[in-house]
Amino acid sequence: MNGDASIEEAGYDRRRLTQWLAGRAHGNGMPRRDLFRLSAGFALAAVPARLGMPPVGRETASAPPVPPVAKPIVKPLPPELFTVFGSNAEMRWEAMRHRGLLVPVDRFFVRNHTSTPVIDANSWRLRLHGTGLRGAPTLDKAVEFSLEQLHRLPSASVVAAIECAGNGRGLFTSQQGQRVTGTAWRLGAIGVARWRGVRLSTVLRHAGLSPTAVDVMAQGLDPEFVDAGIKLGHVRRPLPVAKAMHDVLLAYEMNGQPLPPDHGFPLRLVVPSWIGVSSIKWVGQIEVSATPLMSPWNVQFYRLFGPGYPTAGAPVTEQVVKSAFELAWDAQLPAGRTHVLHGRSWSGHGPVRHVEVSTDGGVTWRRAHPAGAHHHRRHAWQRWHIPWHPTAAGRYTLRARATDATGVTQPDRTPLNSLGYLFDAVVAHPVTIV
Repeated sequence: MNGDASIEEAGYDRRRLTQWLAGRAHGNGMPRRDLFRLSAGFALAAVPARLGMPPVGRETASAPPVPPVAKPIVKPLPPELFTVFGSNAEMRWEAMRHRGLLVPVDRFFVRNHTSTPVIDANSWRLRLHGTGLRGAPTLDKAVEFSLEQLHRLPSASVVAAIECAGNGRGLFTSQQGQRVTGTAWRLGAIGVARWRGVRLSTVLRHAGLSPTAVDVMAQGLDPEFVDAGIKLGHVRRPLPVAKAMHDVLLAYEMNGQPLPPDHGFPLRLVVPSWIGVSSIKWVGQIEVSATPLMSPWNVQFYRLFGPGYPTAGAPVTEQVVKSAFELAWDAQLPAGRTHVLHGRSWSGHGPVRHVEVSTDGGVTWRRAHPAGAHHHRRHAWQRWHIPWHPTAAGRYTLRARATDATGVTQPDRTPLNSLGYLFDAVVAHPVTIV
């Protein structure tokens, strides 16, 4: 976990929520009447009276035309690689067996709020505007960059995981018997890739970043998102300028190739250590503001609601500690031979220190062997393996639990939140020995 409070997401969220409630933050929110309607499904009932929510702002009204949509997901989704949930596709963990550190593009998970847009790179432009730039350009007079111009700027790369905040959500129900809403991911809504592009800080400086800037908000070119009949506009989520200048990448390559459409072509954000929704895909414009910014994606969504949480919700920020076996769910394995169990563990707080595995339902635990020199990678995962020699046929439950560099170990149970975020409990993985 980074100790700098100016780039730490939880602290940033607390500051911005306080400012928003006090009427000192703006952005593409929604009219108060719509927030009342939305609050029927969430624990927001006490919030609207204090909000003073602004109407949908100029970004939605004057945004560039939305590119045409081919289908919810463009790339092939063979059933041996993915479990498909409408416009989302979860990676099957058995598809990563014998793979290296990086997830190949053909099996990298897809999280779309709407659908994958098909964008013409020749006509596409990145447009920067707002009061946090010198001269405070408006959207119709924005500073523009073509893809070719971005390629001519100094490049940078990072190996980093992108993980949906709801990864593991389905386990709240299947393992803990609790009802939550949202896509019922198991554990495959994560991927690690090598991203290459230009640092956001470089682009901001070229655009004329002002010393008064406090927030940066990228907006995607995917179709506008509608929830409960309420049009919320294009996906967008603010970052503090300190984080934007620290380690955020505007990526145009993934694993050495141009970004595929489903993963943000022609340009996406990669925001290390922050939840996946922060890494906006298909970036078309960036607002740089001298006043605090908010959006539905950090006020209405991506918050923890439920027993023990504040009425306005707690922030969903860095990811938690998780482990997964590179093994099919309900896999069948032959008895009387030694099997090498492979898996991966990761944490949003830093590298994984060690992993323990139980093959008897949690009665006994053994230390797994790390695979690959990945322990130094701050934003990736740790691969591991351990031998297992079951002698008797029958049903078994495998468990893996990781401890990260901050000393946090996966718990036996995750506290309930109604939107099913940040599941970190040790997962009971069923197998049958035949």
